[in-house]
Amino acid sequence: MAKKIVNTVKLGVFVLAGLLFLIFLLYMIGKNRHLFGPAFTLKARFENVQGLVPGNNVLFSGIEVGTVKKINIISDTVIEVVMLIDDKMQTIIRKNAVVSIGSDGLMGNKVINITPARSAAPLVTREELLPSHKAVSTDDMLQLLSKTNQDVAVIAAQLKLTVQRVNNSTAIWAILNDETLPQQLRASAANVQLATARAAVVANDLEAIVSNVKQGKGSLGAVLTDTAFAVTLNDAIKKIKGVGERADELAVSLNAVVAGVKQDINTGKGPVNALLKDSAMVVKISSSLDNIRKGTDAFNQNMEALKHNFLFRGYFRKLEKQKKKETAQSVAVQ
Repeated sequence: MAKKIVNTVKLGVFVLAGLLFLIFLLYMIGKNRHLFGPAFTLKARFENVQGLVPGNNVLFSGIEVGTVKKINIISDTVIEVVMLIDDKMQTIIRKNAVVSIGSDGLMGNKVINITPARSAAPLVTREELLPSHKAVSTDDMLQLLSKTNQDVAVIAAQLKLTVQRVNNSTAIWAILNDETLPQQLRASAANVQLATARAAVVANDLEAIVSNVKQGKGSLGAVLTDTAFAVTLNDAIKKIKGVGERADELAVSLNAVVAGVKQDINTGKGPVNALLKDSAMVVKISSSLDNIRKGTDAFNQNMEALKHNFLFRGYFRKLEKQKKKETAQSVAVQ
């Protein structure tokens, strides 16, 4: 009888312990789902919840702070997600925090991610509607991945075709098998290096020339920096302009003279017409020139006769002596 009582007590203790363990387990599960602890609700709206269901976790900066309480369909394009958040997070989450839907790992359950904003904002209140951000869905990623795979396949096919062309090209292999090619490349590199060095020298010389010009050195520097030269140049330009204007006036005057001469010639008036077209005037002028020549010859003969005349012979001899004396003095001075 005593043994039966002991077994009954043991059975009662075992059942009581199992019941207490079950109650503790249910409490822990409820606490994890915020069923028994203090909590408040927040809301967010999406176009597509991507398989989110009530009971999924809510993360704030990667830390679990609540669960999804329920999902309400507002319209055909708006779905409202009600989140049950730990009450102590009300002093941390602000109104500008952004809500998005993510995955717990690559293929895990859907979760709600609350990302805090960097700018300042007031703290959230109960039943606050937070702004949401559309996350990239798995279907979009798979479609993009499929398109990328197709592009990679096309690139691989083209690369394969290019490799085949390279393998079938004798010219490329001839270039690659040419033993003199490295030497030629080294020579070309040396020439390029020499040309670069010369270009650097030329650049330094040009820099020196430009520096001298800026400092007013040399003729070009004087031309560009000397203000007096600029004034002189302006004066010279003005004088050249004045000479040009005078040349224009002279050309106009010459044109007038030529026009007058042409008019005299065409009308038969004036000395020019008489000289150019009057044959009698030409004969008279020729006769006058002939008479002048004859008179000059006669005058020369008379002068020669006077030199030999006994009355003037002494005078002319005196002139010749005087002339010879002046010639001798000029030779002595030299």
